[in-house]
Amino acid sequence: MTGCVWMGVQMYWGGLAVRLVLNAIIGPRFIFMTNTLPASANVETANLICFFVFVLALLPLMMVPPERLQMPFYIACAMITSTLAGMLLWSLIAAHGAGELLTTSTTQDGAKLSWNMLYGLQSFMGAWLGGVLGQSDWTRYSRHKNGPLLSQSLAAPLTVCLTAFFGILIASAASALYGQIFWNPFLLLLFIQTNAASDPATRAGTFFAGLGLLASQLFLCIVLNSVSAGMDLTTLAPQYINIRRGAFIILIIGVAIVPWNLVNTASTFLTVLQGWSVFLAPMIGVLVADYFAVRRRALHLADLYIGNPTSAYWYIFGFNFRAVVAWAMGLWPLLPGFVRTVRGVEGEYSGWDNLLRLNVFFGFTVAFVVHLGLHMVFPTRGSRGNSPFAKTDHGILEDEQVLDDAEKRV
Repeated sequence: MTGCVWMGVQMYWGGLAVRLVLNAIIGPRFIFMTNTLPASANVETANLICFFVFVLALLPLMMVPPERLQMPFYIACAMITSTLAGMLLWSLIAAHGAGELLTTSTTQDGAKLSWNMLYGLQSFMGAWLGGVLGQSDWTRYSRHKNGPLLSQSLAAPLTVCLTAFFGILIASAASALYGQIFWNPFLLLLFIQTNAASDPATRAGTFFAGLGLLASQLFLCIVLNSVSAGMDLTTLAPQYINIRRGAFIILIIGVAIVPWNLVNTASTFLTVLQGWSVFLAPMIGVLVADYFAVRRRALHLADLYIGNPTSAYWYIFGFNFRAVVAWAMGLWPLLPGFVRTVRGVEGEYSGWDNLLRLNVFFGFTVAFVVHLGLHMVFPTRGSRGNSPFAKTDHGILEDEQVLDDAEKRV
């Protein structure tokens, strides 16, 4: 579900990137295009046109096999890095500094300030939990076992922290220039274009910035949504759905949910999506406990492809109740605070609210401990040891033809 929704939302942001580029090329005629849609549509005519232009630009990329996207990823990374650096330098120079946001004193103190600081830390971590869960969709293409280690341990945390820090600096400096804070780079650049529509320097700068953001959104849709969610869909009907078909299904659903309604009106729904770490943190706790503590990084590879009771991972009709219980135990204490947040309950923080501010740490830790404890109390056959991969006569790997068909589906 999250893959479908975020596919639509990020395609909408991609449409805004297209509008930045077209605004810079065409000029005031496109910037101030008359909106022919009613207010109930929740989208302007120009934005709707650009949305579908972005979708058309995305389609050819979705035809490229994932293992051949490494070089395009390098190019997109260089483009968005240059865009971010350019926006940072421009904002700091134009505002003669980073603005007042970094020097303004806090309006809170005591326990409330401490809890909010902790909430900010875990929110930052929680925003990337989806990427953590989905990274195996791409690390599977690594040629070496430890190939992804450097990117996961160094590159990802560094780039995430720097991107957030640069965004704060840009928003702070821009607030000194325009008297309002823009946390969204698309809206900031569109505002700049609207206020200096005929200035050649502005059009050139926003063109290249829009181009970098466009590349970013194109490959975000590929990396985080279409391929990852497409792989998940293949498990539903592998004889009919391969990764590419699954990706196109995700794209169609992303368009069908009319994402501009979500971005512009559905604040409660977006709050739910942004709080998705409440559900993901216990899940990651279960996965980490199962692989590192229970199985000690040893797997019976052939059993992973066997769908009957002879598999070491069949458990009870294919379900491991230990994992379900551990996930539920890490989740339920967070739900009251989550519901209060979604409903917008105001007033003094309750204990449930404070627990929600620890949801990443709490959910992960509780699920980890419970999953490990249940496996110690109720051990399973094959939970330890390893065995090599081999063809079987009772799994999906029955003959060479099935293997060939599986390779073609990928």
